[in-house]
Amino acid sequence: MRIRATVAAVSGALALSALAVPAAQADDGRSWTVDHGVTAPQAPAGEKSKRAFGAAAQAVDNAKITSAVVNGGKPIVVGTKSKVTVPYTVTATDDSGIAGAAAFIWIGSSVDAEDSFGFGPNEKSVSCKVVSATTTTCKGTITLTPGLMLNSDATWWRVGAAAGANDGQELERDAVSKVRVQRFSKLTVNASPEPVKKGKTITVTGKLTRANWDTGTYKGYSKQSVQLQFKKKGAKSYSTVKTVKTSSTGTLKTTVKASADGTWRYSFAGTPSTPAVSAKGDFLDVK
Repeated sequence: MRIRATVAAVSGALALSALAVPAAQADDGRSWTVDHGVTAPQAPAGEKSKRAFGAAAQAVDNAKITSAVVNGGKPIVVGTKSKVTVPYTVTATDDSGIAGAAAFIWIGSSVDAEDSFGFGPNEKSVSCKVVSATTTTCKGTITLTPGLMLNSDATWWRVGAAAGANDGQELERDAVSKVRVQRFSKLTVNASPEPVKKGKTITVTGKLTRANWDTGTYKGYSKQSVQLQFKKKGAKSYSTVKTVKTSSTGTLKTTVKASADGTWRYSFAGTPSTPAVSAKGDFLDVK
């Protein structure tokens, strides 16, 4: 499996690309290539363009990448089939001004290590705005492909960025910030029997599942605490009735007394690897 994550952007006639490194091969067999920098305008005749990488790239002759944020800092939630495209914003500064910048996300011990894997920017998505004579902010998107991801990828990813200054300097920071990537979750509910007499026992079942990137399917999320909630007819919000734990296959089942017409649902608070989710409510008619 191979994904090319190209740190590329466009600012006017400037195409930000190149400085490619060999593909890093992850332990799980995946590989990716990230162009680690940007091609800035040619430096004045007689001057050699300066390039900087990693920690050294944080400050090269006043050139700095000051921030890089992906998806507004919110977790990126990925299912099993559809690609997920999220926005990023990169701000960089230099005495000569910034020609362009782009971001990428990755996991592993280092960008070039064998255990690294990541996704780069969508080249045609990039747009830049000059904030001042020295500072420019560039925006674009990054697309994650679930078919290339493993369950172990549901964790914090590093956000890297590359930029090019007007005087020919090229710089990169491999870890400007972080963004969490999570496995999409689903939750169902069913209250029965229906209709039911007031005071009689009802059974509320459901199932909590989440994306299994290893298999491309959804699998039950076991041993998770889920709240059973009820919203009386005419009420505006739900109230928690009890907490129920999922089985080894992610199923939920509990019993309660029917007291009034209303809607039942299960609600899951989420975990670091899995986002919160609430089931679409099931209305129960009580006679």
